[in-house]
Amino acid sequence: MIAVIDTGICNLRSVTKALEAVGASIRVVRTPAEVAAANARGLVLPGVGALRDCVASLRASKLDATVRDWIAADKPFLGVCLGMQALFEHSEEGNITGLGIFPGEVVRFRRPPELKIPHMGWNTIRFVQPHSALSAQLATEGEAFYFVHSFYCVPTNPALVLAECDYGGVFCAAIARGRVFATQFHPEKSQAKGLQVYRNFAVIAVGNSP
Repeated sequence: MIAVIDTGICNLRSVTKALEAVGASIRVVRTPAEVAAANARGLVLPGVGALRDCVASLRASKLDATVRDWIAADKPFLGVCLGMQALFEHSEEGNITGLGIFPGEVVRFRRPPELKIPHMGWNTIRFVQPHSALSAQLATEGEAFYFVHSFYCVPTNPALVLAECDYGGVFCAAIARGRVFATQFHPEKSQAKGLQVYRNFAVIAVGNSP
């Protein structure tokens, strides 16, 4: 069972359908009690829109503490887009304080005029932790995923970076620590390669190696 957090502003249907497509059993959760009742092996935090709203929703529902405790216990976790940005200490988007699980900040793209912001569409990534369980069955370089974002994460610790992407300069496209992962790109919008990411996470959640 994988629990998917509904913050009220996330792309819930797309993420749950993608997980179901790779054979995962899912349950949508909105409170800490629902997370506990699900007896889930994995937890997913998706998100689209404004980070302020995402973080505010987590705090209002008390799921911010659930996410912190889950990650501290190194239980399988996957953050997607805003679900990645929310894990850091601070964001330039609205000058808000994130959950502070990982040291670092979320900053706005400052790119040449010919590069549009938001960064939207397909772009290739390079896995800098090539043996990560989340990237199993994927090439180390050249895999294309779908992005929609104006801000990106800058982890204080470079060892946290799982994948990088280049958009007028290299930025962090995914992070990993133990069984905790997050992606700036949207696997659910990334066709077969994105489904492979969700398939790998589902396997991690049930305690096997892909």
